[in-house]
Amino acid sequence: MSVPFIEFKNVIKTFRQQDKEFPVLKGIDLSIEEGDIFGIIGFSGAGKSTLIRCVNRLEKIDGGSIRVGNYDIENLSPPELNLYKQKIGIIFQQFNLLDSRTVFKNVSFPLEIVNKSKKEIKERVLELLELVDIVDKKDFYPGQLSGGQKQRVGIARALVNNPFVLLSDEATSALDPVSSLAVLDLLKNINKKLGLTIVLITHELDVVKYACNNVAILEEGKIVEKGKVRDIFLNPKSKTANLFININENFLRNDWADKGEGI
Repeated sequence: MSVPFIEFKNVIKTFRQQDKEFPVLKGIDLSIEEGDIFGIIGFSGAGKSTLIRCVNRLEKIDGGSIRVGNYDIENLSPPELNLYKQKIGIIFQQFNLLDSRTVFKNVSFPLEIVNKSKKEIKERVLELLELVDIVDKKDFYPGQLSGGQKQRVGIARALVNNPFVLLSDEATSALDPVSSLAVLDLLKNINKKLGLTIVLITHELDVVKYACNNVAILEEGKIVEKGKVRDIFLNPKSKTANLFININENFLRNDWADKGEGI
């Protein structure tokens, strides 16, 4: 049996405000294989974004452990943690681009922070802009781009430090359906070409169906189902999975039944 590339063991996270406690993650156990496109789906407030923020250490967990590759991320020294964070790419829903910087300069920013040479920066940025098919917009500013183009810039920036994990936090939620599909196709191509492990956080069922191999259902801070996308959504057992299916009028069942095939 292969060793999981990302492994959560009994992960607990509680937010505190004054004298009140708000449990957000309530004993998460989850394994993700290297090179997978793994979906984590749930409704608002389920704990999806908190979970992903624990992976890139924007949040520190209160109990349990998270291991990513060879990193036990709760027990890293400050220099090790800095190196680890450079190897975790993240794509945001609202792009988080710097309006005062061009496309080229937005992508180059993480490399400038770690004092890479101008030659290294130019080569790496142009390589990535070519990969995400936006090199012709390198001198444009974010205000001159469409939503889909902005997300391509965000993806290039997330890849600039050669990460071993790419986290997508609702990356298609602000896009129209055509742009969403194009971004998902790009992520699938990156996964195939680079062998990069991708974790997609979403509340959109069609995103999971189209892009992911495996999925976990998050409900009120707990994993209530996990497995192959097709298996779970053809035979949902949790309240959340059933609600997603009903909301989408059973389109997954009809689609897969017609095709007689899986993802």
